[in-house]
Amino acid sequence: HAMLMWHKLVVIGMSAESGGGSGSVPAYTEVDVEVLVVGAGAAGARTAIELAEHGVDDVLVLGKRNHGDAHTTWARGGINGALGTHDPEDSWAIHAADTLNEGHFVNDPEKVETVTEQMPERLRELDDWGMDFSRTESGEPDQRYFGAQSFRRTAFAGDYTGEALLNTLVEKAQEHEVPYRENVMVTKLLSDGERSYGAVGFDMESNEFLLFNAGAVVLAAGGYAAVYNRHSSRDDENNGDGPALAHDAGARLMDMEFVQFHPTGMAVDESDPEWAPWSGRLVTEAVRGEGGRLFNADGERFMERYSPDQMELDARDVVARAIAEEVAEGRGTDNGGVYLDISHREADFIRERLPRMYERFQELGVDMAEEAVEVAPTSHYGMGGVAVDAHGETDVDGLFAIGETMAGVHGANRLGGNSLAETVAYGVAAGDRIADRVAAPGTVPDDLRETVVEPQFADLAELANNDGEHAVTDIFEELQELMWEHAGLLRDATELEAGLDKLDAVRQQASDMDTGGLTSESFEFAIDVGFMLTAAEAVLRGATQRDESRGAHYREDHTEVDETWERNIYYRQADVGGMATHTEPVDTPSEAVQAALDEGHELDYHQLE
Repeated sequence: HAMLMWHKLVVIGMSAESGGGSGSVPAYTEVDVEVLVVGAGAAGARTAIELAEHGVDDVLVLGKRNHGDAHTTWARGGINGALGTHDPEDSWAIHAADTLNEGHFVNDPEKVETVTEQMPERLRELDDWGMDFSRTESGEPDQRYFGAQSFRRTAFAGDYTGEALLNTLVEKAQEHEVPYRENVMVTKLLSDGERSYGAVGFDMESNEFLLFNAGAVVLAAGGYAAVYNRHSSRDDENNGDGPALAHDAGARLMDMEFVQFHPTGMAVDESDPEWAPWSGRLVTEAVRGEGGRLFNADGERFMERYSPDQMELDARDVVARAIAEEVAEGRGTDNGGVYLDISHREADFIRERLPRMYERFQELGVDMAEEAVEVAPTSHYGMGGVAVDAHGETDVDGLFAIGETMAGVHGANRLGGNSLAETVAYGVAAGDRIADRVAAPGTVPDDLRETVVEPQFADLAELANNDGEHAVTDIFEELQELMWEHAGLLRDATELEAGLDKLDAVRQQASDMDTGGLTSESFEFAIDVGFMLTAAEAVLRGATQRDESRGAHYREDHTEVDETWERNIYYRQADVGGMATHTEPVDTPSEAVQAALDEGHELDYHQLE
């Protein structure tokens, strides 16, 4: 573990009544720091490393879990960059063109280029830092095909790429002695709507309330895919923390209606206690990248009907909808999915290229080298998030959002392998900008202490051990089921409006929850419910407003792409409460990227066979 360096610590005890909070203010610990990084996955770690390499050492990284146990480790298939180890004709501009094509041209071209231009250098850097890449015969990082990519540009470490990436970044951060703190949950950012001053939260193990005075805050807290009941995350992550915290602080959100449903989550018998915990968990796209084939219950390789050229490696939204249609038309498996089969490959090849997948199914009694596995779409990634500038800074001065917390890179649908790329590229971009500006820890103004800090601590203390009418897990699950039913893979106006009505009812129930103490799971999930309500409302409102089908957003009552909707939807706090939206047109790509688009590059699946 890296050294844990505490800054100026002051324990403050108060008992005065404070506006907004309904009880006395409990004692809390104050921490002064130049840069506070909220989230200890790849994006947060890479930001901290960049700051350290610029000589900024007054940084504190907060993780909600034990160090090294971030959602990054669940990203398995690969990380994109135009290295050209197999296909030297590839380039960053073609990578950008593929990203814009996959995003259906509502990506921010500048942010796309920020990622794709950097990635060859970022991959070489990770290689230099000792990342455990799978390698070509000549020793270069190997690259595999991934869906909708024109060339083999997805570098990988077997099928545990995210784990290998985070291990590499944590080790590098430890070399720089980057300070971090585990098991801390941030519940509110400190902002007057114009500028950021820090954050408040609590230690999930010790019950300690914490106030962070920070010169800059970096939100690297993940996305919002777990607002759905069938998802590829763990239940206690990707609950919308980052977007909800930023929205509450006065920053705008963008494109929240675009949620990626990965084609291949595990489809299981949920009555079987051994299999049930795995429902919706990711079966990496690498299985298809290495030649895995999809079959329906009638034994038909059905992607031949939907995408004869790109087959199983068409865009994720295309493959996910094809699976949903097969199931809806009665050609699905008993567990509501289809079959993914890579048994035509040699067993040694599967064990070498897909070791984690092979081991997982082996432990469940299924040999991937001998039989197919059942898969179905699962909520996997939020393309939307916090609206930021080219460096990851929000409308609120000093507040940054990067990685899956930010919006702009992926548009209406994300290329597999671009999420890990975004984390390291924007960690560098944000770290670079912050290093030029931050010179001192923040100081929370007295009026914010009185109107925000003290009421927040009082409210948290009151929520702990609250004897409410509604069980937290019931509300949590009801919200997730609502989103799957009303804002899932296939949407229409009637269902979306009904979803908004149901959301109001859930919000009412959430105001009276039965919670345990600060260290209990129910208290953590009660905080998550608050974040999820914000993220869910934004998804529903944006999906209602966007009356077209584009990428992962599919409206059964508006099935065509509408060119007038080449716009982004922004969400902000309304002046009279609630959430307001407006739209803005998308910018145009650079000449180099436009030229790559005009050349019309496209993956040909049949090169695999």
